[in-house]
Amino acid sequence: MVAQQPPLAAFPLSSVRLLDGPFRLAQNADATYMLQLSADRLLAPYLREAGLTAKAASYGNWENTGLDGHIGGHYVSALSLMYAATGRTDIKERLDYMIDELERCQKASGDGYLGGVPGGKAMWKEIAAGKINAGSFSLNDKWVPLYNIHKIFAGLYDAYTIAGNQKAKAMLIQLCDWCIQLTSGLSDEQVQQMLKSEHGGLNEVFANVAALTGDSKYLIMARRFSDRRILTPLLQQQDALTGIHANTQIPKVIGYKAVAEAGKDTAWANAANFFWNTVVHNRTVSIGGNSVREHFHPVKDFSSMIESREGPETCNSYNMLKLTKQLFLSNPSKAYMDYYERTLYNHILSSENPRGGFVYFTPMRPNHYRVYSQPQEGFWCCVGSGLENHGKYGELIYAHTNDDLYVNLFIASALEWKEKGLKLYQLNNFPQNETTRLQLELKKPVDMPIHLRYPSWVQKGTLRVLVNKKEVAVSEGADGYVTVSRRWQHGDMITVLLPMHTTTEFLPDSSNWVSFVHGPIVLAAATDTAGLQGLMADGSRMGHVAGGALRPLDDAPMVVAEKDQLAAALKPLRTPLTYVAPDLFVQPVYRNLTLKPFYTIHNSRYVIYFPYTQPDKLDSVRAAMQVKEKAKMELDAMTVDMVNCGEQQPESDHGFKGDKTDAGLFKEQHYRNAKGWFSYNLRNNNKNAKQLRVTYYGKDRNKTFSIYINETLLAQVKADGSGGDKFVEVDYPLPAAVANAAVLTVKFVAGEGSVTQNVFEVRLLR
Repeated sequence: MVAQQPPLAAFPLSSVRLLDGPFRLAQNADATYMLQLSADRLLAPYLREAGLTAKAASYGNWENTGLDGHIGGHYVSALSLMYAATGRTDIKERLDYMIDELERCQKASGDGYLGGVPGGKAMWKEIAAGKINAGSFSLNDKWVPLYNIHKIFAGLYDAYTIAGNQKAKAMLIQLCDWCIQLTSGLSDEQVQQMLKSEHGGLNEVFANVAALTGDSKYLIMARRFSDRRILTPLLQQQDALTGIHANTQIPKVIGYKAVAEAGKDTAWANAANFFWNTVVHNRTVSIGGNSVREHFHPVKDFSSMIESREGPETCNSYNMLKLTKQLFLSNPSKAYMDYYERTLYNHILSSENPRGGFVYFTPMRPNHYRVYSQPQEGFWCCVGSGLENHGKYGELIYAHTNDDLYVNLFIASALEWKEKGLKLYQLNNFPQNETTRLQLELKKPVDMPIHLRYPSWVQKGTLRVLVNKKEVAVSEGADGYVTVSRRWQHGDMITVLLPMHTTTEFLPDSSNWVSFVHGPIVLAAATDTAGLQGLMADGSRMGHVAGGALRPLDDAPMVVAEKDQLAAALKPLRTPLTYVAPDLFVQPVYRNLTLKPFYTIHNSRYVIYFPYTQPDKLDSVRAAMQVKEKAKMELDAMTVDMVNCGEQQPESDHGFKGDKTDAGLFKEQHYRNAKGWFSYNLRNNNKNAKQLRVTYYGKDRNKTFSIYINETLLAQVKADGSGGDKFVEVDYPLPAAVANAAVLTVKFVAGEGSVTQNVFEVRLLR
């Protein structure tokens, strides 16, 4: 009979303090950013919707264009995390003020509701009455209101469970009860219809409240709020993720796992684990991030990852780490912590500017760059999750059972385990140095196994453990940990030697794009600082996208060698984790290029993935790249604005509206069509647009529709299928009457009894 694994738990965040190092610097920068924000401006949407007088004007950007209040919910979570992580009284005072004001709003609402959704009360009445009109990023013509209110649900939960705010618990339960009442008259089918709209992790919240209260009605709600369209294929161990919006799904899966824990449902737990495996092993780049333009791309084609300026989204990694934590605690394995560590260092830590500001997209395109939020300007989703990210670095450095201690991450930190009378100091300069020391302070001797993660980046047989400077024999267990068991005394010290080596990682589709990794640290090259348009983002609708000029891919630093020679070609410099590889780069301008940890590179263009070829293929590969890139760069130079149709954020960023319209995926390309109409607002800032280019599928036939620009008829279209089995681009010259407008609204209207063609891309050209 196999002994049952004792339950593993994370330590309260308040039990861990970061010591000097990159994570503490990031934590401090985050705290400074938090306190630069105005609580009253973040609270304004809640006060307004509760019928109270706001004390200040709402912030702009996403906070006054339909997603009003979402950052307020994140802010409550972030303050809770930061207070627990630091014990700072100024953070606690800000948190208490937020909760007190939100309590006023909830009381004024009178029914338990709390939210900043503009016109939300009227909309919720429609929902309760069964009037549901859900799109992927809209619900009853509001911008993802369920996603929005999930943030305040989560904030209240965190305020109580992490920061100990007692008011927050009662407020959370009242809000949950309001939602139960709201949906009490809806069938399960109607709830599923509603869940077509992005809704964050509402199922997770209800499962957590079920565990908190012991009341099964909340677990019933958690199951009702679990999207079956995503859950069903996962239960069948099927990957049906290609083309769907990535960060819409990850919180749902966190919820499936929470339901599995609360309801002891093995099938749902297996579904969550299957999702994690397919995303991590098939859809993730070396920094730990995933998605292109927020969507899961095909597992066998990462070309869009390399070509797009909108690479992995920080929110995705924020949520993947939440899921990873759940899975690890229920089944301790180094595989989860290897991924957690890789993503923490290389995506999360890199997503905050040391001077403050958070990153939305991290392009994998060589020689591109990231942009950063400013405290009074940017209020994107990744600002909300960014505020949280850097306050919770201590959440999984350690874990424990009743009797055992797990050391999962090698981050300089101090742990207090009060129940054991133990204080542990992890002292290191990792990853610059390949060693960590664990110093124990004990009130009395204690018998305790200490489990040390044997990371996958340490070669077999090379990890060494010393206790009080004497080496002890260790062997890696099935879970990927080595165990040292003994009676520990006050002053004992464990030294762990963690030799790192350099490896290469190609993209998961095995295409010829390679990254270099030393231990868990992704190495990148800062190239130059020219043309960093919008580096510190303003409050414009597209400010979160690095809109500066793209550099041709064939100009990227190309590495040329046999594959088994790549890693060895990196030569260390005196500065730790800094390398040159003059023999690898064929272009003379890159011969002295320096590679260093990606998390240290900011305010610069950079390269993470390098184009690769073998020496005998260099000429043909470069020639093919040049031909392909020439056409793409010419098109990019001609483009005034564009929309990738059917993709959530690009459409939202362009003021999408429509009636009787739908989106889908065809030949792994997103599209939108309509039996009614749909429209976008295209920016023509320099008033130099001359034509509209629309991409269709050539075989579409028997469809009639009209295209309007600013209500002026541009074209009447009758699809006859003559374009063949390929995507075709059709250019429509703009009428002189509209060409000088700063905003051009393009509208596709279906003919009587017809439907528009599938529209894949709309591009405004100069």
